[in-house]
Amino acid sequence: MRGAPRKDIVEEVTLQAERRKVIGKQVNALRRTGKLPAVIYGRRLESLPIMLDQKEASRVVDHTSGSALIVVEVDGEKHYTLVREKQRNPILGTLRHVDFQAVSLTEKVRANVPVHFIGEAPAVDTYLGIVVANIEQIEVESLPRALPERFNVDLSSLEEIGDTIHVRDLVMPKGVEVLIDADTIVVLVTAPVSEAELAEEAVEAISGEEPEVIEKGRKEEAKEEERESE
Repeated sequence: MRGAPRKDIVEEVTLQAERRKVIGKQVNALRRTGKLPAVIYGRRLESLPIMLDQKEASRVVDHTSGSALIVVEVDGEKHYTLVREKQRNPILGTLRHVDFQAVSLTEKVRANVPVHFIGEAPAVDTYLGIVVANIEQIEVESLPRALPERFNVDLSSLEEIGDTIHVRDLVMPKGVEVLIDADTIVVLVTAPVSEAELAEEAVEAISGEEPEVIEKGRKEEAKEEERESE
């Protein structure tokens, strides 16, 4: 299989949460106590501010994709959700806030499924080819429980320079519809670029700019001559 979706049978992942009354700048005080502020929203759900245990939530959220179904339990009520946004500390990289979208298990939902490359491309060893990833995720639509967590794309079929794997080559789980063009290239192998070619491209780039500079200079000279003749 050139691209088999990852859909392991795993136990339902549940996060325990509490309703959050603190909002705005005051949430920094919550973070200092080891709590992670978050919100659950949905088409049939009024925005619900919550807080979770920072360590537990980070362990789960950091290792799941945007297509992974997470159950957030608040006051004994289960909300089936997808992670829609993660806000991080720009310096430490730690989670600061999470947006969960509540979904219905009986209604289709759209999600971006990450692409994960496995194996090695023979063209790399044989021809010193360069593997170029064209996309990092694929938008799909399905029932929440049918969403694949990721697509494993096997590079072992890339044997020659110019070989490609398209979206149409990937194996889709039953009930999953791809929402991007099937002809979109997922990954390809290109020829290696020599130092001579890089130098030639640099020269062409420089020489390509010269006519514009010369032309600009000529226009300025023409304007100056007009002013002098007046």
